[in-house]
Amino acid sequence: MNKQKVLMAMSGGVDSSTAALLLQEAGYDVVGVTLKMFENKELGLEGDSSLANAGDAKQVADKMGFPHYVFDFCKFFRAGVIDHFIREYEQGRTPNPCVDCNKHVKLGQLFARAAEMGCAYVATGHYANVKFDEASGRWLLLRGADRQKDQSYMLYTLTQEQLAHILFPLGHMHKTEIRDRAEAEGLVNARKPDSQDICFVPDGDYARVIERITKRKPAPGKFVHLDGTVLGSHKGQLHYTIGQRKGLGIAYAYPLYVIKKDIEKNIVYLGPQDALFSDTLIAENCNLISVQELKGPLRVTAKPRYRAKDVPAVIEPAGEGTVRVTFDEPQRALTPGQAVVFYQDDVVVGGGTIR
Repeated sequence: MNKQKVLMAMSGGVDSSTAALLLQEAGYDVVGVTLKMFENKELGLEGDSSLANAGDAKQVADKMGFPHYVFDFCKFFRAGVIDHFIREYEQGRTPNPCVDCNKHVKLGQLFARAAEMGCAYVATGHYANVKFDEASGRWLLLRGADRQKDQSYMLYTLTQEQLAHILFPLGHMHKTEIRDRAEAEGLVNARKPDSQDICFVPDGDYARVIERITKRKPAPGKFVHLDGTVLGSHKGQLHYTIGQRKGLGIAYAYPLYVIKKDIEKNIVYLGPQDALFSDTLIAENCNLISVQELKGPLRVTAKPRYRAKDVPAVIEPAGEGTVRVTFDEPQRALTPGQAVVFYQDDVVVGGGTIR
């Protein structure tokens, strides 16, 4: 009987609750924890805090007979996620806060707490897998069995040390199996809907959240065609993302899209859709998992945004912490600030942030 202690991150949803159940069945000594990430009033949201679902997590823990705690990670979330989110948008980039949260808060800080509490592992309800590769002597991150739910993209920042001490009990399961299992066990959240949006931007209006937090409105500027023609005024560059077509309010002979932004001049450049396509990018702040270093060109598939399909590409070193990605076919709207993650079959090679 394995009685190693595991710190289980519990959001109050069906995934993490079922993961806790599976760990307990496998003989682990489970300690549940729900993370308080922010105060709703600080962000202009309804309710008291981000702990709306903590009661469900506590109810599940009580039912299974293991302890449940709440950790206040507000200061870490503010510094590592919200402040970075604001800076990136104000600099004309489109961040991925879920990647930042996993790196700096949800996992980064949890590993520190786990060590303090004498826990051998941290566990989450992510759809991903981990295994040790004897040939390379490295821990590998792999996609989850449920390709529709796979979250390996969000986890590419994990280090070798972290991968050696993390458990993903749901990695081999599909969502339907998880819900059925939770229902069979009488878990309160068995049929609870999945969360869809960024947790602190529940309505998807990130610009309004940024205005609430910073208490300043973005400065209006000009829409300019790629040919230099001034087309009209915009309401602040952070309202627009690369590839956007809707909401521009510009009538033209053909559909216009946001192609790029000049932050110093406060110009949003518009153009035809074919101007959005590019076959290369530079990824910075890269983390490699399946290999220790990139010594030359490597054939991979790359995912330039979370919901994108993998596309064939070659990656090669481009300086300290940077990788050049060359796609076999031009890709639409490669967006600075987004994560690009590299795969070989189901194995995550690594990833970085699009420059």
